[in-house]
Amino acid sequence: MSSPPSERPVALSRRALSALPPGVSAPGYDPAAVGAGIVHLGLGGFHRAHMARYTHELMELDPAALRWGIVGVGLLPADRRMIDSLAPQDGLYTLIEREGADETVRVIGSLARLIFAGEATTELLATLDDPAVRILSLTVTENGYCLDPATKRLNPYNELVRADCATPERPRSAIGVIAEALRRRRLTGTEPFTVLSCDNIQSNGAVLRRAVLDLAAFQDDKTGLADWLTETVSFPSTMVDRITPVTTAADIEGLADRHGLADRWPVVCETFTQWVIEDRFPAGRPAWERVGAQFVDDVEPYEFMKLRLLNASHLAVSGLGRLAGYVTIAETMADRRIAAAMRALMERETGPTLPPVPGIDLAAYKRTLLERFANPAIRDTVDRVNGDAPLNVLLDPIRSRLAAGQDLDFLALALAAWLRRVRGEDERGAPIAIRHPQAVLLRTQAIEGRTDPRPLLGIRSLFGDLGADARLIEPVRHWLTRLYDSGIERTLDEAARRASS
Repeated sequence: MSSPPSERPVALSRRALSALPPGVSAPGYDPAAVGAGIVHLGLGGFHRAHMARYTHELMELDPAALRWGIVGVGLLPADRRMIDSLAPQDGLYTLIEREGADETVRVIGSLARLIFAGEATTELLATLDDPAVRILSLTVTENGYCLDPATKRLNPYNELVRADCATPERPRSAIGVIAEALRRRRLTGTEPFTVLSCDNIQSNGAVLRRAVLDLAAFQDDKTGLADWLTETVSFPSTMVDRITPVTTAADIEGLADRHGLADRWPVVCETFTQWVIEDRFPAGRPAWERVGAQFVDDVEPYEFMKLRLLNASHLAVSGLGRLAGYVTIAETMADRRIAAAMRALMERETGPTLPPVPGIDLAAYKRTLLERFANPAIRDTVDRVNGDAPLNVLLDPIRSRLAAGQDLDFLALALAAWLRRVRGEDERGAPIAIRHPQAVLLRTQAIEGRTDPRPLLGIRSLFGDLGADARLIEPVRHWLTRLYDSGIERTLDEAARRASS
């Protein structure tokens, strides 16, 4: 529904909820009554499309859920813009869910408060002292865990880790905030909160737990904090799934033009959503299962399914799509050759590495992924996926295949596309922006090696011992040579032929 051109869009705020334009759903509860029970680090689009949305829906069903409101935290200096955008809206924002030509628009009210902690964490730590806060959750991407990429353990040489070791009472990293907040709770005898990772990392709860324990040991292993954390704090793992593109100026303008609502930072996402959570919350939790979340004893099979099928396919498709000059995932999937390569990747290589997944029809799940990626209403860009997706979503299934003595073809193609892309320019010489902590080294090694993948695969911080394995080097060399010497179009033609054979 469009607002008449002469009407000024309604500026989103609590005061405006009674005057929302037709077609925009207001919260079925009073957002002013939402109390803080969860603190979330990394207030971005995905969290607002996923966990905050589940919490909002539960609040609409049960007034008792209002005590589980979320304190949204921006932990990086760049997060100030989002906090400053949402603050005049009283933490309210619009969630736009799209499939094809259909879209649903609703205002989400589950954010109880906003904190910008990109310059100082004093207010954040004081909030985490509150016994009413019983869950600390986070979506800070794998880079936010300050890990050594090869070992998946906390990197003691990371700049933020070094700072948090020097001044633990003034933490700068997400890991430092968690360790210091739990240390303060221990000193005051306050029950520890549950720490809930919602990042796309295999065994995310276990990885986060190890990182926090490592930091506690680095800081001062004589205090016994690491032992106390081991005995008392729960770090359940989760599997989260919802494609959420970066909000664009066109999304903001479209909301105002079509629906008559002015929102400084709405969120656009697909209609599909999935959340699987290990049920280990000693301090209590919201009844998210009432609104579609699935609680299980072990999230690993579901996590494997998503990482191996969705995330690996996403990065494979995005790398090829960027080299082919496509902008969005949907445009990329319209290329039948890339769609065929994705299907073959799942059927022949990543899918066979999966353990059984209780209650999941894997064939149907794969078909759904092909449909979701091809959804033209979700303008998810190849650059976003290439910049956000960790390389390990390709390397982990490669390791599994090699350990089982199985060959590589489409995984090697996906990795070759990644290695070709980090050169920083396409085959026409046009620049490709590389968002990676080691972007300069990657470009240097890509130029040096060209069709030889060994200079890049020899970066041990990324590839570890995998980079010296001839079973990987040779198939990657084949595809990399095709990309450089024959070009992306002929490479995709060959991939399509192999997929159909």
